[in-house]
Amino acid sequence: MLSIDNIRVDFGGTNLFHDVSFIINKRDRIALVGKNGAGKSTLLKILAGSQSPTAGSISKPKDFTIGYLPQVMHHTDGRTVYEEAEQAFVHIHEMEARLERMNNELAERTDYESEEYHQLIEDYTHLNEQYTMMGGSHYEAEIERTLQGLGFSRTDFTRPTGEFSGGWRMRIELAKLLLQHPDILLLDEPTNHLDIESIQWLEQFLARSSNAVLLVSHDRAFLNAVTNRTIEISCGRIYDYKLPYDKFMEARKERREQQLRAYENQQKEIADTKEFIERFRYKPTKAVQVQSRIKQLEKMVPIEIDEEDTSRLRLKFAPATRSGNYPVICEDTTKSFGNHTVFSGVNFTINRGEKVAFVGRNGEGKTTLVRCILGELDFEGKITIGHNVETAYFAQHEAQLLDENLTVFQTIDNVATGDIRLRIRDILGAFMFGGEASDKPVKVLSGGERSRLAMIRLLLRQMNLLILDEPTNHLDMQSKDVLKEAIRDFDGTVIVVSHDREFLDGLVTKVYEFGDGKVREHLGGIYDYLATKNASNINEALSLAKSPTQATETPKPANENRLSYEAEKQLQKQRRKLEKQVEDNEKAINELEGAIAALEALMSTVEGSTQENFTKYAALKKQLDDTVNEWERSMEELENINQ
Repeated sequence: MLSIDNIRVDFGGTNLFHDVSFIINKRDRIALVGKNGAGKSTLLKILAGSQSPTAGSISKPKDFTIGYLPQVMHHTDGRTVYEEAEQAFVHIHEMEARLERMNNELAERTDYESEEYHQLIEDYTHLNEQYTMMGGSHYEAEIERTLQGLGFSRTDFTRPTGEFSGGWRMRIELAKLLLQHPDILLLDEPTNHLDIESIQWLEQFLARSSNAVLLVSHDRAFLNAVTNRTIEISCGRIYDYKLPYDKFMEARKERREQQLRAYENQQKEIADTKEFIERFRYKPTKAVQVQSRIKQLEKMVPIEIDEEDTSRLRLKFAPATRSGNYPVICEDTTKSFGNHTVFSGVNFTINRGEKVAFVGRNGEGKTTLVRCILGELDFEGKITIGHNVETAYFAQHEAQLLDENLTVFQTIDNVATGDIRLRIRDILGAFMFGGEASDKPVKVLSGGERSRLAMIRLLLRQMNLLILDEPTNHLDMQSKDVLKEAIRDFDGTVIVVSHDREFLDGLVTKVYEFGDGKVREHLGGIYDYLATKNASNINEALSLAKSPTQATETPKPANENRLSYEAEKQLQKQRRKLEKQVEDNEKAINELEGAIAALEALMSTVEGSTQENFTKYAALKKQLDDTVNEWERSMEELENINQ
């Protein structure tokens, strides 16, 4: 499908990666991994065509379509949510207009026997078939399903996109991409602005999609649920594993151990060779051997190991000045936007030194309450900020607010004061921005690097109340652990808004649950909170929190329940049948693709290029096409049932 051949990228005189070659096949689900700054986002941009490599090429079939979701995007206003999502079907509207013009022409013409008239009928029939195959008659339902799957309610459809936050607008862009059904989806951190419910919906959507996916994500559970192949960028090269993420981690560990042994053996060989050269350099009888060893040393290709050394990355917040005993007190706090009440009657007290979590689905008011605490929004009721409280706020999109025209050094130099300005280079080095990296423009930094830079700015502030809104967005797993340790050691008060259960575990001692316009307090850590809800994850706990309201629904008449039960029983039977068909088809497709690949390899040899093999190849390709068509029909029927 998509062939990447010997891609090389140079930046600022240094090589980001080189000799990158691989092929992306249909139905590949690829996780692109590597430490922050390794070049993951750059590679996605090159594949999307928005950036050119220094050398190498990318080959793709004619009419091959690519959908790309970047980490940072620029939005345009002027449309509603539904109208913006409908832009994915511009080609459908163009086809409708062409069909209408052709239909009018057919109605007006009377030369029924002419060749031009028959050609017009043929063109109209072909275009109409295309229109039907591309979902022209039911794309509205697909738009609704996709928007609702990504968390939008029907009342949101008519709202202008400008009313939504950056995270929600990213969802609109994601919806447009999914609705376009491109041949390959390139997704750069797609889960950063999704709640767990929407993440699970996206997992299921990608699992059902018949097209290829290449994604960058630091969400381990998402990678495990979606991917079947992993490509790692390390030391400027790529390592391709035909394995899902967890199994890749095991294989990677083995590879690194082998690399380390090979590196140690090579270092010993180099040391022995150098010792021989020094010992016999001036002995005429050994001149030939010495020259041979020198040439051997020059030809030796050094073995590189991408060490996972966290010793340079150390986060430490400045010691907090003492605040009053109660940094934040909420009393009957209520916030509404027009007729919509986000939350009401909120009452709680956060004690000095406590570390608490705000959890809840997107749109339930977590960030809104944070902004009320910061004094950025008006509200009803009362919020008291304690004596001598100094607040530092890390916003959900903090990394995107950096000035792209400044360098890394200038970004920190502009906020540093006093003696700290003499140690800026040392601080940047501790955050892996040492040497030439400190002179990089912000606009070329990866999402993870921007987050680290934004975190440095936060560290330079004097504070005793730290508020973090989704602080782990764009951070790799190593950086998450380092940040968690720094927050745990911070002696001030902390409020963390997060969906990341692993990050919150062992960090917070109190959980505030947002839902149904209320804020409920739960004492204990995140797993204590889950235990009280008898839930295995935050999403399940939040679903259980809604169950009391569901119990107030008006019961249906007995006969209607019985009819619904019978109908549901038949529906379940049909669903199981279709799911079995889909499973059998997917298995058959994998087997056929494997057989075709093996035959292609055989046919590339002199012995294998026989007429018999060519005939067999054509038969296998036809069988594959038929099976894929059958799979698509079953999937469409299954989707219709699940609506």
